Amino acid sequence: MPDVGGIAGDRLKSFIERIERLEEEKRALQEDIKEVYAEAKGTGFDTKIMRQIIKIRRMDKDDLDEQETLLDIYKRALGMVPDFEQAEAAE
Repeated sequence: MPDVGGIAGDRLKSFIERIERLEEEKRALQEDIKEVYAEAKGTGFDTKIMRQIIKIRRMDKDDLDEQETLLDIYKRALGMVPDFEQAEAAE
């Protein structure tokens, strides 16, 4: 392939073809993952919770700790979790 505008056609075609192959592999892997979730659901597992667990396992420990702390603070601010310190003080 000729160079056009300073772009090597063969090199560009090689990149495009590699990306296309990887996209095909990605679709196949996504389908495999979907099948695993369907199998897990069929045996009684909650796939929504499984997805949350996978997300948590990917997270950095410090980021996870920070997120859990903020979630707890927000829930307490909204009265969604009993504040045990205030309950003990009231007794």
